[in-house]
Amino acid sequence: KLTPRERRTAYSAGGVIYRNNGAGFDVALIATNAGRRWGLPKGHVRHGEAAEAAAAREIAEETGLQGDVLRHLATIEYWLRAGPTRIHKYVDFFLVRYTGGALVPQQAEVDDARWFPLAEALALASFDRERDVLEQVVRLAEAGEMAGG
Repeated sequence: KLTPRERRTAYSAGGVIYRNNGAGFDVALIATNAGRRWGLPKGHVRHGEAAEAAAAREIAEETGLQGDVLRHLATIEYWLRAGPTRIHKYVDFFLVRYTGGALVPQQAEVDDARWFPLAEALALASFDRERDVLEQVVRLAEAGEMAGG
C-alpha cells in the first residue's frame, strides 16, 4: 500500500559577503562536491533565529569571515528529496559587507572557500538561482550602491 509522500519545509539563509579590492569588489564563494561546485555560503535557520543572524552565522561558520548584513537580496526556493521526503526549501540571501576574519573553509562541510572578483564569481557559480543573486549584486555595484567594503 502506498504511503503518502512526506513533505516538509526547510528554511536557510546565506549571503554574498563582499570587500572592495581597490579596482572593484571581491565576493567569497565556497566549494562543495569535492571542489566541483562553487556557491554562496548558506545554512539552516535555527528555531527563533532571524534570517539575517543566520546568514551572518553561516557565512562565519563556512568561510571564517565576519560581516555586517546590509540588505536582503532575494529569496530563492526549490524542491529536494531526502529519501521518501520531498523538502520545499526557501533560502534568503543577504548582501553582507566584510568586516574581518580570514578565509578558513569549514572542515566538515566545505571543500574550499575563496575570494573572487565579482565577474569571476558570477562565471564560476554552479547554480542558476545563485547566479541570479550575484547578477543583482553586479547591478548594485554598477549603480554605486555597495557601501564601503
